[in-house]
Amino acid sequence: MPPHNPDLPLDDDLVSDALQALDLFDAAPVSLWLEDYSGVKELFDLWCEQGVTDLRSFLLDDLARITACAQSIRLLRVNQATLRQFAAQSLEELTWRLGEVLRDDTLEHYLEELEQLWSGKLAFESQTVNYALDGRRLDILLKGRILPGHEERWDRVLVAIEDVSALESARKELATKERLARGIFEHAPVSLWVEDFSVIKSLMDEVREQGIRDFRVFTDVHPEFVDRCLSEIRVIDVNRHTLQLFKATDKHELIRRLPRIFREDSHAHFREQLIDLWEGRLYHEREVVNYALDGNPLNIHLQFSVFAGSEDDWSMVLLALVDITARKKAEAYLEYLGKHDVLTQLRNRSFFVDELNRLERKGPLPITVVNIDMDDLKKANDTLGHSVGDALLRRAGEVLTKAVDKPATVSRVGGDEFVILIPNADIEAGQAVMDSIQQLVELNNQFYGSPPLRFSMGMATCYQRGGLAAALRDADAAMYEDKRQQRAGGPS
Repeated sequence: MPPHNPDLPLDDDLVSDALQALDLFDAAPVSLWLEDYSGVKELFDLWCEQGVTDLRSFLLDDLARITACAQSIRLLRVNQATLRQFAAQSLEELTWRLGEVLRDDTLEHYLEELEQLWSGKLAFESQTVNYALDGRRLDILLKGRILPGHEERWDRVLVAIEDVSALESARKELATKERLARGIFEHAPVSLWVEDFSVIKSLMDEVREQGIRDFRVFTDVHPEFVDRCLSEIRVIDVNRHTLQLFKATDKHELIRRLPRIFREDSHAHFREQLIDLWEGRLYHEREVVNYALDGNPLNIHLQFSVFAGSEDDWSMVLLALVDITARKKAEAYLEYLGKHDVLTQLRNRSFFVDELNRLERKGPLPITVVNIDMDDLKKANDTLGHSVGDALLRRAGEVLTKAVDKPATVSRVGGDEFVILIPNADIEAGQAVMDSIQQLVELNNQFYGSPPLRFSMGMATCYQRGGLAAALRDADAAMYEDKRQQRAGGPS
């Protein structure tokens, strides 16, 4: 405090108020600084006279001007909370070592405070960084005000400093976690969709309130409800892999063209999702079919989960889509290989045995069997090479495939042996197939030339259950008779 002039009379109430104010200042739990900004005011007045209008540009042109402003401020008083916060023993020590408190990385924020005062405001604030005298970094929230009665000279400014280091640290940690989560979302090697199912939840609640208990039956009767729910999905966000998978240039195009991705044959899968949700399964997974924007089908393994905290309204759900198209193609090819002969593209012996057993059990009767033997395959292999023999087998596959229509099947059951099973067909139907094969063989030979393709064929019909094995033997015998007659030069 300035020394008292004994020649002036004292007002006891004024003295008491002043002392009480000083006690409150010193006892305040927040850091308080009483400062003299009159030097800053004098600099501002000088610059105004020099025609400065853009303070920021003016100060950034010469950072020494910012330093001049900072050095013109006089520290008059601080409270005990300030000394504790900044690890200072006294006002004198804090004043002497103020350069350690206000380092270079505070200048940008200090510039903001100066701009606020330059604009005519009597108060200013900023979030900045100071340093305690023991080296600790302090994130602070600073608020200052020119005290009433000092607006002309700015010689009394009260500054309050709140240590928000813990809050700032928590904010930075949260921001780091958010960046990490965003990075994981954006760069995940699977397609991720964040969607809002809240309208769907409301629609299903309405249906439940109407007394519906069997949702599967309800959607059987009202398929339009599934379409309505599908149209009410709101896509909040998708990641980069989603754009790549569905051949979209950006998120806007993807969302705009969603009907091309979820076509009518996707509705059955979506209906099963709705049934899962109806039954309370907020996490489920299944295989579905979607379409890329270039029209190609995508086999997808879908995982659906409602975000924690959104269980009551389904406002945030996550879909993870894994492209299993290649796997499905491999499975289909393996299944094809399990039932087909690769060389002729006809069914193989494994399929033939299964189909024979199925027809034996279920029919329908009568069942006609045509046994076929390709003539001279061994001769072609021995004299012309196996590549020629393989070409003959492929030609046989072409002929037999064209000659047989569903539900009939043709299988390669041996090296040069084929069997046609024709359910619900009598002798006349079997004979028609054999005639068609003979015509196609003649056309094939005209197209390919030498060596010629020749078949020996025999047929039999089963009219009662349990007689299919006998029909096979009879057809085999008829085939050998046909082969004998061809070798003898008789009718085929």
